[in-house]
Amino acid sequence: MTSTTMVGRTAEQLVNTLFDIIDNRRWDDLSDVFAEDGVYERPGYDSLVGLAQIERFYRVDRIISSGCHQVEQVVSDLGSAACWGRFTGEDKAGHALHEGFADTYRVVDGKITRRTTYFYRPAI
Repeated sequence: MTSTTMVGRTAEQLVNTLFDIIDNRRWDDLSDVFAEDGVYERPGYDSLVGLAQIERFYRVDRIISSGCHQVEQVVSDLGSAACWGRFTGEDKAGHALHEGFADTYRVVDGKITRRTTYFYRPAI
């Protein structure tokens, strides 16, 4: 694991802050980690372009009602980072969710400009 600084915080801190915001449903704090023109890509959805679309996804469209990300590893080099881990939670219908995931990130001035999530199967 590297500790490359991404404008005041390491990649590990940025990723951990992102998942803390998501897991605690602090949608108003997404602007702390995503750039205003950030892009989020994930299987099953069109690209989410801009902070407003990313916030709408989490507030309205996301099928998950609750859960927790357990990050196993974060690696970074200059303006890019990657992480992988597991998600455990529940969808809005009450079904249990257990998924492995991997993310890649581009970071500029300490904020995520592009995030891409990968699952091991068509999933959440």
